[in-house]
Amino acid sequence: MSASPSGNPSRTIRPARPEEAERLCRAEQLTVASEEGLLVSHADELDVHAFRERIQQATLGHARYQVAEAHGDLVAHGSLWPMAPRALSHVLRLDLCVHPGYRQRGHGRALLADLLQWARTASSAHKIELLVRASNTPAIALYHAMGFTEEGRLEHRVRLRDGAWVDDLSLALFL
Repeated sequence: MSASPSGNPSRTIRPARPEEAERLCRAEQLTVASEEGLLVSHADELDVHAFRERIQQATLGHARYQVAEAHGDLVAHGSLWPMAPRALSHVLRLDLCVHPGYRQRGHGRALLADLLQWARTASSAHKIELLVRASNTPAIALYHAMGFTEEGRLEHRVRLRDGAWVDDLSLALFL
């Protein structure tokens, strides 16, 4: 368990636990409901068992699945996973979700800093990649501030319920 880089004593960054899978899945479902297109999945596509399995897989050491906790609440979660096949295993895929009601408070930055520290010191990774909606300007600003650069734009990648399209940006950070 570690204090956040911002020194916020009420926030800790720590490994996710399998028994938290339901809470994390519910947080992503609420995120989907809070702003369409923010995450690609629809709420009914998110599966508690998949969350639990990913958390358990991260304990094997090749991946990292962390949560940010403040005042007993899970406020964000994020993970880094090596890509497959082996020729791409030096690339980690980043997923980050700040839960509704907790955005713009530094939780995402603290969690991302923790994940980056692990990637730089405990993994054999050379690069981190992520996809972010082009409309998610707060997240894009955070990623740029943490050193990520844009590698490309995937036009009309996400289709919203009303038929509108949202682009994805491909961002990367070399370690």
